[in-house]
Amino acid sequence: MTPLRVLRVERGLTLDQLADSVGTTAQQIGRLERGERRLTVDWMVRLAPALGVEPKDLIGAAALTAAQAEGAVRTTTRAVPGMLPVRSAARGGGEQEMFLLDGAIDHVPMPEHLRNVRDAYAIWVVGDSMVPRFRAGTLLHVNPYKPARRDHGVVVFKTNDAVLIKDFLEATPEVLLLRQYNPPLDLTLPRREVRSWHTVVGTEEP
Repeated sequence: MTPLRVLRVERGLTLDQLADSVGTTAQQIGRLERGERRLTVDWMVRLAPALGVEPKDLIGAAALTAAQAEGAVRTTTRAVPGMLPVRSAARGGGEQEMFLLDGAIDHVPMPEHLRNVRDAYAIWVVGDSMVPRFRAGTLLHVNPYKPARRDHGVVVFKTNDAVLIKDFLEATPEVLLLRQYNPPLDLTLPRREVRSWHTVVGTEEP
């Protein structure tokens, strides 16, 4: 039984009731629960409030349904020759933080500029905090080893397992300075709260 179905049943909701609350059909919810449709990040964001949970609480469902529907999920982000692993995340925290799905949810052809980069990956943008630079659904190409310069896009991994996609401003021994666009805001993160940050080196528009 998928976590989506478990949560719906625990809350005493019928398929029709959950569907009505998120503006879809009972048939669509049923397909998501059975893994016939992928439980995407957008679906997690829509369904979580109706179930009284955070989007990250549906991550297990996303991994399971994606695996059933496409066989594309790997338990680890392992290499597939000539392909770039795609990661995804669900919103679930303050400052438009996300929580990363385990492993790869998909693979896309490896772009030439990452062909020889170890541990390169792509990640979907979730939310609108970086509009107009990065729109929701944009696929970011990430080089984990390229040093970030001012105004580079970066994927920031926090020690609480949250993920941020922002612009890099500066790093000191004490703080990491970041910028977002919507709403305009400069963020100061204590370095003790930051595990690492990786540089965005390319994009694919939705």
